[in-house]
Amino acid sequence: MTAIYFDLDGTLTNPKPGITRSIQYALGKLDCPAPSEDELTWCIGPPLHGSLKKLLGTDDLADKALSFYRERFGDIGLFENEVYPGIEQTLSVLAESDRRLFVATSKPIIYAKRIIDHFKLTGYFEQVFGSELDGTRADKTELLGYALQVATVDPAQAIMIGDRSHDMIGARNNGMTAIGVLYGYGSQAELVEAGAHRLCAAPDRLTEHTGTRSSDAGD
Repeated sequence: MTAIYFDLDGTLTNPKPGITRSIQYALGKLDCPAPSEDELTWCIGPPLHGSLKKLLGTDDLADKALSFYRERFGDIGLFENEVYPGIEQTLSVLAESDRRLFVATSKPIIYAKRIIDHFKLTGYFEQVFGSELDGTRADKTELLGYALQVATVDPAQAIMIGDRSHDMIGARNNGMTAIGVLYGYGSQAELVEAGAHRLCAAPDRLTEHTGTRSSDAGD
């Protein structure tokens, strides 16, 4: 494999406080009851507008909530976040192996680049791919198709690493190898059902699933 695409939330970093607190802030602005942080973890990963619509019921309310969410997230929530232990060492090993590394996230690129830069991970990645604020390329299948084309990467030689079903589905739909991580916010059942070729239990084991040596799903 020559190219590796990493999801951001739940794969490179743990964004739980920033995302869930910003959702709570948005719901409060709309005078809607806010679930606890733990009850909102299912919102981490998928395109946020869809999650807000599930919470609020209509596109109009989801639009308003997304605007309020960004009020807090853009200044505060963005940095209520931490890199998973072992990620930087793994990225260093992969970079030394001459693989091309990318970020592919449904998060708006304006936020994704700031997060990657804040945690001093920018040097590991050739390019960061994300959605636009208007929702363009928020769908992971569309995003990965675009990312493969822009980087001129053969999908048969590419890996997508992520923690949620849409990461696996997006990879499969583009002919990529799909690796699901179990330390993020998707369950093993979710990842397997979505078509993960392999599962990885911890960040420091990712090199085992990216061509360093073969590993069966479930390791």
